[in-house]
Parts: sequence; structure tokens; C-alpha cells
Amino acid sequence: MLMKALRVGFGRLILVGDAVSRPRPQRRSAHGQAMVEKEAARLSLYQFHACPFCVKTRRALHRLNVPMTLRDAKNDPVQRDRLLVGGGKVKVPCLHIQENGQSRWLYESNAIIAYLEQRFAGIF
Repeated sequence: MLMKALRVGFGRLILVGDAVSRPRPQRRSAHGQAMVEKEAARLSLYQFHACPFCVKTRRALHRLNVPMTLRDAKNDPVQRDRLLVGGGKVKVPCLHIQENGQSRWLYESNAIIAYLEQRFAGIF
């Protein structure tokens, strides 16, 4: 019970810290942002709301100004099952990438952020 209280308290502290220190979103032309939104429609992030690695990944999404569907793999059993069946394990964050009729599952916050940087940082 003590561990759960510590986890919940720490999770809330992480969320408050994120809200207070959120980075500014990247500015783009209307055309550039439309391109980003079109590409991001094929991506979704499976995450837990208070997971520090998920917060880190969501901060990168915000900084890069990439609107993305967020899937709650902790509280939504349907999304949790999709993550398990598609990705092979319930581990977050996980980026689901759909392109060229293929489905790819990318785990690890650093790998996801590197992918997002490579794909979206240069679009103005």
C-alpha cells in the first residue's frame, strides 16, 4: 500500500512538473503543419498517463508540434490488448507506425523521440 501511494504521488509530481515546464511548440507554415498532421494521422502512441518515459515522449511531441492519437494502455483494456497483440508486449511508451500497408511497433522513449525528430523536425 505504501509503494502504491509513493507511485501515485511521484506520478502526480511528474505531471505537475511537465505542465509547469512544457516546451514551446515548433512553429511551421500552414502548409508544413498540414503535412505534419497528415503524416501523424498514421501514428499513435500507446502510453500510461503518469509514466516518466511517456511524459518525456509526449513532451517531444509537444515540442515538435506533432498532434497524435494517444492510447491509454493502462486503463483501457481494448488498447492494452491491441498493444499486446500488435507489439508483442505491454510496455510503454510504444509508437504504432502504419505506412505502406505495414504496421510497425517502436518501443523505448529515446528511439521514439529520435524517429519523431528525424521525421518531423525539418518540416517548416
